[in-house]
Amino acid sequence: MKERYDELVSILNKANYEYHVLDNPTITDQEYDKYLRELIDLEIKHPEYVTPDSPTNKIGGEVIEGFNKVRHEIPMLSLSNVFNESEIIEFDNRIKKEGFNPSYVCELKIDGLSVSLKYENGYFKSAATRGDGVVGEDITHNVKTIKSIPLKINKDIDIEVRGEIFMSKKTLEELNKKRKENGEPLLQNCRNAAAGSIRQLDSKIAKERKLDAFIYHLPNPEEYGIKSHLEALEFMKDLGFKTNPNNRLVSDVNGILDFITEKGSIREELPYDIDGVVIKVNDLNTQKLLGFTAKYPKWATAYKFPATEVLTKLTDIIFTVGRTGQITPNAVLEPVIVQGSTIRRATLHNEQYVLDKDLKIGDIVSIRKAGDVIPEVVKSLKERRTGKEKPFKMIKNCPICNSELVLSKSGIDYFCKNDLCPKRNIESLIHYVERKAMNIDGLGERIIEDFYNMGIITTVIDIYNLYTKKQELTELEGFGEKSISNLLESIEKSKENSLERLIFALGIKGIGEKNAKILAKKYKNIHELENASIDELNSIKDIGPILACNIVEYFNDVNNLSLINNLEELGINVNYNGEETVENDNFKDKRFVVTGTLSNYSRDEIKNIIELNGGISVDSVSKKTDVVIVGENPGSKYDKAKDLGITIWDEQTLESMLK
Repeated sequence: MKERYDELVSILNKANYEYHVLDNPTITDQEYDKYLRELIDLEIKHPEYVTPDSPTNKIGGEVIEGFNKVRHEIPMLSLSNVFNESEIIEFDNRIKKEGFNPSYVCELKIDGLSVSLKYENGYFKSAATRGDGVVGEDITHNVKTIKSIPLKINKDIDIEVRGEIFMSKKTLEELNKKRKENGEPLLQNCRNAAAGSIRQLDSKIAKERKLDAFIYHLPNPEEYGIKSHLEALEFMKDLGFKTNPNNRLVSDVNGILDFITEKGSIREELPYDIDGVVIKVNDLNTQKLLGFTAKYPKWATAYKFPATEVLTKLTDIIFTVGRTGQITPNAVLEPVIVQGSTIRRATLHNEQYVLDKDLKIGDIVSIRKAGDVIPEVVKSLKERRTGKEKPFKMIKNCPICNSELVLSKSGIDYFCKNDLCPKRNIESLIHYVERKAMNIDGLGERIIEDFYNMGIITTVIDIYNLYTKKQELTELEGFGEKSISNLLESIEKSKENSLERLIFALGIKGIGEKNAKILAKKYKNIHELENASIDELNSIKDIGPILACNIVEYFNDVNNLSLINNLEELGINVNYNGEETVENDNFKDKRFVVTGTLSNYSRDEIKNIIELNGGISVDSVSKKTDVVIVGENPGSKYDKAKDLGITIWDEQTLESMLK
């Protein structure tokens, strides 16, 4: 643990030096935030670890040689970061526990360089960077060139204001166009370009870069009779400073979340880069009473927009056994936040997938959520390798029962063929009860594993005989009379499910939720499906030769037929009782993706409507997609659909097509 602490201190101090002093960052902001959060957690658990050089003792960067040093009379503190809804709620709860019921001002978090401006008798006197929060760099000569920063304000007063210097997207584009023509290296992004420009010793360079600035903070508002942050913004605007109009006073957490959603959806349309939303308690007296930690104000925080692709470390590759016996390599990752959720693992599918991506244990890898849902390893950053990485090696024996693995006919996947492998059986049971299969509430993964190990449930049939072990269940921790009653009721209710749920639950190789529904609608009864031929199945759209063989192979196994007969004897429905498909040419055989929030339909409802009208609901946009249905606050799927020229329907268009 101490070794990891020292490693984190070293990583972060090196990153601080490269970013703030050399203007040459080698790790991303996302990686820095991840390491810093881990370091803070370690220091909370082990305060004895804290060293004088810990980055948590610093507020910003360091002062470079070449600029005069400026001491801030009031320290320029950083803000704490939050990354998801629960952390925003936690921030609000902490303030309420102090006895306050605050309103908040939400503002855009401009991706630039923090600056402090001083005026004497209304005239611009000096400008300084944040530096380490206590001592910054004098950048007066460069700030004078920024047209949006007034050299004379509208009142003859002494004042200090703080804000963010930034470069617009258009300016960066124009600069890089010229640099490309001149054979110069391109500027990486708006923030780095702004920081590099403001730290030039020659102010002519800064002037050519056409920098801009928003002012957002008044360090000593009480001296001007101001009582709220919103008042302070208006006061600074009246003085002639450029403030960002994208701010809002909200009364609660829901208002904060609405602002984040709204501004996140227009993020790409803004003329400047933002990387989040700043949330501040509006009442200045409340701010004063809440106070500060050593590094952050307690009355403000910054929500960071989730990165669509982030970097983390691949610490190990482990192997899992699926319900069909398929062996899957899985990436074990240093925990990282991807689009609001913490990711610790990601599937690597098969041996060839790992080899094609040239993944090694110890690599820095890029992670994203495929279809905005499933964690996916995109690539390794080979340029970040140190030589300590370990090559991937495929196992030859089952990690659970040690049986020798068998390579599939395709030559891609390995399987454990031991029908008695405990892990295979457990995974089959977990699959059978899951929500999209038989939907038996109360039998989660952990409970299935516990019941299997205790011999309470070892087969699917045991689930339906669980009522005979009611007394045994009452003796188990966490199982009261009500929870047992609810569980048995859910099991009984599952007997009424339509055929497609049973087909999916049986775990026929390759048959997912959508294909199960296609088969159920086609054959109406499980026994009709039992007798289907390969040629007949192959002719069904979205089934094909491989799935057809898998289905016939499943029903040729006498053990599977015996299971189905036993389930039927127990009262499980084996007939299709879902709604019939309506012939609608606007939907028939077309592939649909839904993105954003629809007013009149839930996500499940709209998918069901698509399928009932003969369409196919899919999760991700590709060239094969026919239509994307768009609600409020659509995400990247909408952008991709526009890029690919795919037909886009809004809710009104959808309803007209249904008619």
